[in-house]
Amino acid sequence: MILDIGEKVHIIERSYFPEDQRRHFIGEIIRCTGNTVRVRGHAWVFDNMKGQFVQKREERERVIQLGERIIANVIPRQVNLSEVKYKATERTLIVTDGKSFNLDISEFKTMR
Repeated sequence: MILDIGEKVHIIERSYFPEDQRRHFIGEIIRCTGNTVRVRGHAWVFDNMKGQFVQKREERERVIQLGERIIANVIPRQVNLSEVKYKATERTLIVTDGKSFNLDISEFKTMR
């Protein structure tokens, strides 16, 4: 496994169809084996009415099998995940803590 316990990740689940819900997950790995990780954190979904990603309130644990539908970005360990937000403009989509961490995921801005 290339990921380790304690690492923080931003996970994008690729959609099969344009109408599929756009889902991301931001959290910390609490267990991993093979290509499967257990991550504790928050789900983020695209709200079509607001035109932006919104965080689900409740913290959850998710078991994710890394594969072709999953894109996992590593977040630096010093980042406080409760400070991470999505910042969108007409051309960009950035995941940021408003300090030192900025992850440009603009290539997924229009991905459904």
